[in-house]
Amino acid sequence: MGSQSDWATMRHAKETLDSLGIVADARIVSAHRTPDRLVDFARGARDAGFKVIIAGAGGAAHLPGMTAAMTSLPVLGVPVESKALSGVDSLYSIVQMPGGVPVGTLAIGKAGAINAALLAAAILALEDGKLADRLDAWRAKQTAGVAERPKQDG
Repeated sequence: MGSQSDWATMRHAKETLDSLGIVADARIVSAHRTPDRLVDFARGARDAGFKVIIAGAGGAAHLPGMTAAMTSLPVLGVPVESKALSGVDSLYSIVQMPGGVPVGTLAIGKAGAINAALLAAAILALEDGKLADRLDAWRAKQTAGVAERPKQDG
């Protein structure tokens, strides 16, 4: 994530990954304030054993795109809600990548963070049958939790 304040959103990605038994490393890496940290992380991510990167950022939201520019790993971008423009600025910054530098862009905020984790899990599950089973169970539990009929008030 780009800053400590992004943790309120990005913790939902970490919690979702944890619930699926996926080891995840949460870091603060700012494209603007810690550019050397960004370069070191992005260029070394594959060698460090990372397989998918979830990058959340608000405002100008350059973190996902800059990360994607420096690694061929899948990068999933989560627009963090901003005070000024409610995250629309973040969404546009992440989703409008030039051809050749893809960033899978999710919804603004908590839903985007959760879905980024689920998409990362689906990518990893392509080569991990046990994870695929856990992801299927997670989705089945979610489905089972939806009532068929509304409950009557009172």
